[in-house]
Amino acid sequence: MTTRREQTSHESGELILRAAAELFAAKGYRQTTFADVAERSGISRGSIPWHFGSKEGLLLAVLERSVDLIRTGLPEEPAEGAEPEEVAAGFDRLMGGADALFAQPTTKLFVTLLVEALEPGSPIHGRYVEIHNTLRDHCRRWLERLPLPPGLSAETLAVTIIGAGIGIHQQWLLAPERVDPEQALVALRTLVDGAVLSAGE
Repeated sequence: MTTRREQTSHESGELILRAAAELFAAKGYRQTTFADVAERSGISRGSIPWHFGSKEGLLLAVLERSVDLIRTGLPEEPAEGAEPEEVAAGFDRLMGGADALFAQPTTKLFVTLLVEALEPGSPIHGRYVEIHNTLRDHCRRWLERLPLPPGLSAETLAVTIIGAGIGIHQQWLLAPERVDPEQALVALRTLVDGAVLSAGE
């Protein structure tokens, strides 16, 4: 049975994680201080290292939580023996789910921290690899159940789809007045659907 103290500790940790994710996304990791997180979360500055050990530990916890949120938001993969129409409809839902993914504050966080993740010895490099692997693998497993054009592997198409989705989101963040992510994703889905449908004929 969870004690009141444990419950309070958990709630404090969640408030800190939420505040840190918002600040890292808005200001970047290096520009965010424990004082910033304390002010945003309403939790004392001294409680942050007690919960997460260090600023790096807080960052890793934020990314771990974000990975879990992405996994939770992905649609279930098709069941064995599912009809091609069911698989195609499910894949369409997967592509459509990108709209919801873009709306999450954690998605902006991934873009903001990308440069830091690419630096030699970055503590978050491994988390970024995990995030991309999760998205690619999930997409690939759907594509493996669909007819594809000759010479085009599910792995290659998954890399292309995830890369296009990330690129669309980055362009939207940089120039929201010029880039409509919903329309861009519709265009991407149309291109993918065209390739899959033509291969199935």
